[in-house]
Amino acid sequence: MQKLMYNLGIYIYGILLNLASVFNKKAELWVSGRKNLYARLSDALKGNQSPIIWFHAASLGEFEQGRPVIEAFRAARPEYKILVTFFSPSGYEIRKNYKGADWIFYMPLDTPSNARRFVDIVKPKKAVFIKYEFWLNHLIRLQQIGCELFEISAIFRPSQQFFKPYGEQFRTVLRGFRHIFVQNEESKTLLTSINLENVTVTGDTRFDRVLDTVAQNQSIEVVERFAKGHRVLVAGSTWTPDEELLARLIEEHRDVKFIIAPHEIHQDRIDAFISKSTRKSLKYTTLTAESDLENAEVLFIDTIGILSKVYRYGTFSYIGGGFGVGIHNTLEAAGFGLPLAFGPKYKKFAEACDLISLKAAHSINSYDELNNWFTQLKENGSMLDSASKAAAAYVETGRGATERIMKQLA
Repeated sequence: MQKLMYNLGIYIYGILLNLASVFNKKAELWVSGRKNLYARLSDALKGNQSPIIWFHAASLGEFEQGRPVIEAFRAARPEYKILVTFFSPSGYEIRKNYKGADWIFYMPLDTPSNARRFVDIVKPKKAVFIKYEFWLNHLIRLQQIGCELFEISAIFRPSQQFFKPYGEQFRTVLRGFRHIFVQNEESKTLLTSINLENVTVTGDTRFDRVLDTVAQNQSIEVVERFAKGHRVLVAGSTWTPDEELLARLIEEHRDVKFIIAPHEIHQDRIDAFISKSTRKSLKYTTLTAESDLENAEVLFIDTIGILSKVYRYGTFSYIGGGFGVGIHNTLEAAGFGLPLAFGPKYKKFAEACDLISLKAAHSINSYDELNNWFTQLKENGSMLDSASKAAAAYVETGRGATERIMKQLA
């Protein structure tokens, strides 16, 4: 019954996505990206004699989380070919040309027939799923062909179906994993409660990814010109409620420059923001050699994929999403030693809680609280320095998850 209900839900989900593709761009990409998938996959793998390891990520964030492991595996086991798949267009469209993999595709919808066709074409020796990805039919088929299964950077919560009275089918699939690498002791305790012993607490591979980005120190010439000689607040993954607060902050703190990177790129919304501002604003995608970056005061990053590198030009940071479903990635800003502010919905994110306890971050509920936090940091150099050092040191303490995973994976 569990599997029947699961499959019914998957079929309904597929129908809804196909209907939504008529008027929703993201749904259209989801559907069109899977057209002729099996033919394209067969052509790409034709003649391959090397063993294959398959890495699957839901979207961009999960891919970046798994990326250190992908690259470490490539270095340790060069005889393997690497397949990367995505569930979401927001991951695939940005990383479809990633050079660290041999093939990059969408993962098909998780129906029994799709799983059978996909797995039987790829025939992976190993498969690695990142964080939350547990697609029942694909996992069952992988186990049937003897593929070694791994889950990395996983987090488990009591609300998941694995720990419910009706969750035996899902627990059975978990028991088929060769090893599950979790981020925290709470997750291990939950898995132990359902008699899973092949579990290791390794921490979060995102720390390694962030530290790699910091070490690479890649410059973005136009952003460097914009920021040079100025204090800069970088606001990452912002939504409308965040931007309403930031608009006031921008007007009232004219001695600081601002970089705004919206979570979703809507040019109309950015243009409306610019039209209401009295400060000189530019958009990243429209910059030219003649753009007056030195005198510009606000820069909008209206493209995807460079925010992690932009934080290096900041003095302070604001992380969006805290007035919605939850805050976005805090580690990228912290890795570059930026004090952080974000909205009230952060408590599900351990790193945000840790950064607050270290006085490297601050949660705000209103504009007045944001303005007070920002003003104190601007005017108190020792407070700013202490918060900056605490943020960077926290990320450094998380180093090593990739190495711990690789001891078993490779």
